[in-house]
Amino acid sequence: MTCVNSVPGQSEFSCKVQLKIHDAFQRTRGSNQSVTSDFTLMGLFGHSGPHLVLFSLVAVTFTTGLLGNAVLLFLIHSDSRLHTPMYFLLSQLSLLDVGFPLVTMPKMAANFLQGENSISFEGCVAQMFFLMLLGVSEGVLLSLMSYDRYVAVCHPLRYPVLMRRQVCLLMVGTSWSLGVLVSSIQTSITLHFPYCASRTVDHFFCELPALLKLSCADTSAYELALSISGVLILLLPLSLIATSYSHVLGAVLRMRSAEARHKAFTTCSSHITVVGLFYGAAVFMYMVPGTYHSPQQDNVVSLFYSLVTPTLNPLIYSLRNREVRAALATILGRTGFRSKRRHRGGRWRPPHIAETFLSFAVCVAQGIL
Repeated sequence: MTCVNSVPGQSEFSCKVQLKIHDAFQRTRGSNQSVTSDFTLMGLFGHSGPHLVLFSLVAVTFTTGLLGNAVLLFLIHSDSRLHTPMYFLLSQLSLLDVGFPLVTMPKMAANFLQGENSISFEGCVAQMFFLMLLGVSEGVLLSLMSYDRYVAVCHPLRYPVLMRRQVCLLMVGTSWSLGVLVSSIQTSITLHFPYCASRTVDHFFCELPALLKLSCADTSAYELALSISGVLILLLPLSLIATSYSHVLGAVLRMRSAEARHKAFTTCSSHITVVGLFYGAAVFMYMVPGTYHSPQQDNVVSLFYSLVTPTLNPLIYSLRNREVRAALATILGRTGFRSKRRHRGGRWRPPHIAETFLSFAVCVAQGIL
């Protein structure tokens, strides 16, 4: 549009004002169009032979992780011996570990099987929001679980009071609330940036650092603020974890009973392993500036914390514990007894679909153990 005085008596100033209004309208319309259009995700796999094998491995890992966490949730809910603060917090961790792969893996698998890599703007925002919610909640929960181990080892006589039901509910509510708060703030800020450049996300799901690279506005100030907030969100829980386990280590070394020392060390070392796996990936993604790692490295690290770690957590934390083994044996005994009773009745009845799924999941878990 050129500034032409087509209207009699129109001044040059008013013509320039109209020109600026027209340019602003065009920019707004372009920004709105960019918001409503789809994104393109860079998939992890092609359709060659090795990529098909890798996709099958990811699918098996995804299924194993869901079954392992589902079995752990069921055991904690159904067995009264596991109704303790530690296992209540572990049930929340399993719930978060169920959510992580469900947010990312089904969409990746659907794109792979359908031969397309598109994702709607709303779907991209949903992935980013829920991943941040789950990540922040799990980070806070892991730090609170370290406090639970500190109380159990260093103050065992005061454990029923310090870790009573109200305290456990407050811990879980705090972790979920902080996750919702941080993800809401970060997602709303990210949505205010115009995405009018390339629509290709160099990642296999929508993650905040990868999405910021597509903005046609200057995001350097926000990226700096994101790094600072990442330091606070990650280092504060890590400092609590380090403090708790330093006291735990001192208490374990002072124990006279070799059996008690071995049990405390085994439990706490499992917790530290999970903390290392989760926080190592989170520090790499959100505290190390993006110029120091490539998109390929981001894909590997994201696959690790969104799929591998949730699959390993049930094995590292609980499925090798004596209490969980006893609960699993009880469930297997009940399932076997019901099967025999159906056959002895003379008339066989097909098992309920829920019992079939549970039997399959328990068998998978027993094979893992």
